[in-house]
Amino acid sequence: MDWTRRIRVQHLEVLLKLAQTGSISETARLTFTAQPALSKWLKELEDGIGAPLFARHARGLTPTEHGQMLIHHAQRVIAEMKRAHESLESISQGHALRMTIGASPASAPNLVPAAILQFLAKYPKASIELQEDTMHHLLERLEQGELDVVIGRLDNYIPRPSLRHEVLYKEAMRVICRPGHPLTQRRELSWEVLAEYEWVVWPKGTPIRARLDAAISAAGTRPLHYRIESSSLLGNLWLLQGNDMLSVASERVAEHFSQRGLIVDSGFSLDASGALGMCWRDESDPASSLLELHECLRRAARQRLLPPPGTPLEELLST
Repeated sequence: MDWTRRIRVQHLEVLLKLAQTGSISETARLTFTAQPALSKWLKELEDGIGAPLFARHARGLTPTEHGQMLIHHAQRVIAEMKRAHESLESISQGHALRMTIGASPASAPNLVPAAILQFLAKYPKASIELQEDTMHHLLERLEQGELDVVIGRLDNYIPRPSLRHEVLYKEAMRVICRPGHPLTQRRELSWEVLAEYEWVVWPKGTPIRARLDAAISAAGTRPLHYRIESSSLLGNLWLLQGNDMLSVASERVAEHFSQRGLIVDSGFSLDASGALGMCWRDESDPASSLLELHECLRRAARQRLLPPPGTPLEELLST
């Protein structure tokens, strides 16, 4: 009998627990299962597949290549079942559709909200969940089926077989500071002048930090004084207030927050551009709602929607 007809969701959860603990005895304890019964089930599953799923050694269990593949699919199935449960609950609460969006902190602050409002105008009864995290974690969760689409910087993106991606726009990187900063009184800026100040920068490994480091290397200037490393966009903006530290942001972020009086674009542009885009799972028959969400993101990227503070929600929905 085909092993796929015998396996159940709870079996997949046990499989993931085995991979997590690396121990049959610990998994048996956590799942309230007798250890001999668990060992027998795993052996029967491996016999049905025709290959071992875990290598046995003195330290416990380690997934084999077959095991890693099945674990990956198990994560997807469980995530989809969770999403199905959430969607059904959403329907019972009067919502016809539920979408989950992941966004990196460095993505344009107005792009995703603008796209969401356009999407809600198309699907008035839909509900949206917006989650913020680093691109690395968001892409992992996207592959596992926990998210519908991820928006973030693609500067360091490495294509993945299971995902598709699209660049929404490219933009310059700008040096920013607080209103009234001494640099705002200077007509010309240089790396030598910028190096006189302390900086609030994104952590190593983030796309914006990589662009900044590359620009400094290309300019051949001395290292900047990185006083604070932070992955919080709003935290970085507030850290600039009340002192003369500098930071770097994408052109749209600089434009968005300078219009609100939080920061000032110094006028100094890095000799490097960044790309912001979206990623989604490579599926043969994507839902029409997902395709519409993609279109909303494309339109928001083209429009550069920057509503003035206090704009009524009804006006945004009609845009």
